[in-house]
This record gives sequence, structure tokens and C-alpha cells, in this order.
Amino acid sequence: MLTGGRDLVVLGTASQAPTRTRNHNGYLFRWDHEGLLFDPGEGTQRQFTHAGVSPGRISRIFLTHLHGDHCLGLPGVLQRLALDGKEDEVPVAFPASGLPYVERLCDATIGRRPPVALLPVDEVGAVVVDGPLRISALPLAHRVPALGWRMEEPASTHLIPERLAAAGVRGPDAGRLLADGSVVVDGRRVELAEVGETRPGRSAAVVMDTAACDNAVRLAEGVDVLLCEATFLEQESFLARDYGHLTAREAATIAREAGARLLVLTHFSARYPDLDGHRREAEAIFPDVVVATDLQIVPFPPRAGGGPVPSGP
Repeated sequence: MLTGGRDLVVLGTASQAPTRTRNHNGYLFRWDHEGLLFDPGEGTQRQFTHAGVSPGRISRIFLTHLHGDHCLGLPGVLQRLALDGKEDEVPVAFPASGLPYVERLCDATIGRRPPVALLPVDEVGAVVVDGPLRISALPLAHRVPALGWRMEEPASTHLIPERLAAAGVRGPDAGRLLADGSVVVDGRRVELAEVGETRPGRSAAVVMDTAACDNAVRLAEGVDVLLCEATFLEQESFLARDYGHLTAREAATIAREAGARLLVLTHFSARYPDLDGHRREAEAIFPDVVVATDLQIVPFPPRAGGGPVPSGP
């Protein structure tokens, strides 16, 4: 049984080469009953153990692209789910051109795995999940086909008890008001707008290996959490251009242009044992920055004017 809440569990923050303190990529968004795993690199199932998080939280898996540091942990994760008794089908979404690689990863060994629903996504992007939580993809500008991902909830209306009492709305009438938009109480029509307030849904984006591009900004538009690669610093911007990556400054510029609320930097080159430079470079452009570390849990920022969204265990 999955518990509620919304947060990000950072399972790994390395780029191509892991280090003593940085595992390969792996990011779990815990989102109410969903557990959305992005880019499981090598060692991801062990990082779940270190983080004290059950792999049973995983309900869907997404790959941004098929470079090894973003996908070589997939076989182990699937077999771990089988070992833990998972029998439900696991959807795995990825760039369509990566289908032969994903097929081999899913059946890399003789080990048992749960049933998998392969969801190849065309490189022009698509809506992959269209439910209470909408998950969509857009292409990014990397050396191989790559997708960025966006998750968003619909807006919701919350009834204010004091306003309900003042309007004389009580009991089943409150439910009818939410369902129909208005209700008649003592001969007077009470509109939903009188006694409720509309809150935007929560949202997040995952922007991994890419050069700076318009779609990175589109994915991150107005999100509560932008998880974004920051492989290099500006002094190595020539490497970022050559390899199709971002600097910390470029990641912060995307967050600023998109109007994101919180920027979480990750995917750091092994050439940087210390990440203070990434923090300084990003904060000069965008104030609300988390420089991620392995096993860190990042809660969604509080709603404007309200308390924080609780994090599930």
C-alpha cells in the first residue's frame, strides 16, 4: 500500500563516471499512490536500500535516453521487484528509437522479472499518462535521442469551512456544491466560488542530458520542482557544448525563464569533487537551488500561502 505525499528521493547524482560519493543516476518521485522512477543507472536497487526506501514504491519507470548511466540499472530494478513479490505490470516509457536496447535490458539475464509494458515514445514528444496525474514528454537536444518529462496535476477547489458556515452549507450539500458548482440553501443559490478557493495542481519536470533549448524551458514552465542536469561549470562551457550538456548557470537560466519554484541540480561531472561552484553559479541567476547529494530527500516547496505538502515514507 503506497502512502500519500510528494517528494523527490535522489538515488544518484553522477554523470558518466560514478565517484566514491556519487552513484549513477536514479530519481524517485513519490507522488501520492505513484512511485515514478527516472533513469535507473547502475546500483539503483542498492541505493534504494541505502535511502531506506522500498523498491515496492515504484509504479512506473521512465528513461530520458539510453546512455548507460541512465539505464543500466533497469535489469536489477526489475528483478528486485520480482524478488519482492511484485506481480503488477510495470510500465516503462522511453524514446522510441531506444526500443531494441530496452528490450535487451528487460531480458538481460535469466532472472525472473514482473510483466513489463513497454511504452516507446516518439521523439517529437507525447502525453504518456493522461489521468489525475498527467505525464508528458518533449524532445531535448542531446547527442542521442533524448526526452524530458513533465508531471502535472489539475487544479483543485478546496472548500473553506468558515465560508461554508456563513453561507449555511452543511452536510451533503457541501458534496453537491463541489460536484455541481452551486447548491440552493434556504432558497438562495450558493456558488462554489463564494465558499471555495482554487489551487493549481502540483507539477515537476525532469530535464536530463541536453544542451540549452526551448523545450527545456517549456517542460519546466511554472513547475514546483525542476530536476535538471548541471554537468559542467561555465569555465568548461566548451565541453558542455561539445557533449550536449548544461552548465549550472544554464540550468539556473532555464529555471528562471520557466518560472520554476525550486531547482534541483544533479548529474555532476567527476571532475568536480566539490560542488560549491555549482551552487554559487546557479544562485547568481536563480535563488531557490538545491545542489543534490546522493540519498537526499527533497520535499516539494510549500504551496503559496499554505503549509508544505507532506512527504510519504
